[in-house]
Amino acid sequence: MQLEIDELFPVAELLHYLGFAEIKEGDILLSTAARHFAELDTQPRKEIFAHHLLASVPLAQHIRHVLDERPGHRAPRVRFEQELEDYLSDAAAEETLDAVIDWGRYAEIFAYDDQSEMFSLEDPKG
Repeated sequence: MQLEIDELFPVAELLHYLGFAEIKEGDILLSTAARHFAELDTQPRKEIFAHHLLASVPLAQHIRHVLDERPGHRAPRVRFEQELEDYLSDAAAEETLDAVIDWGRYAEIFAYDDQSEMFSLEDPKG
């Protein structure tokens, strides 16, 4: 798989943001965590990704905190979307939340039901 240059920069920025790479003088240098991540099986990868996600992405931290604090461990998507819309356009808020939902599901820090548009802690292991 070959990425075009306009596709590479967002990936590099994301890797940097999550602590998996350093961008230095035009080079992308994978961190020790990223090299370790690449060597692991699926479940340990998810655990490392969950750690980096919760440490680096305030929205992921916020969603998990809200779910942890609620008695039923559930929260509607609209709650987080409205909070984001205070700072972002409607489209950017939706795109941002969709990305964090995908990452959070992969990391198993929360579950999200597309039909009910509800977050929960029903399936995650962490």
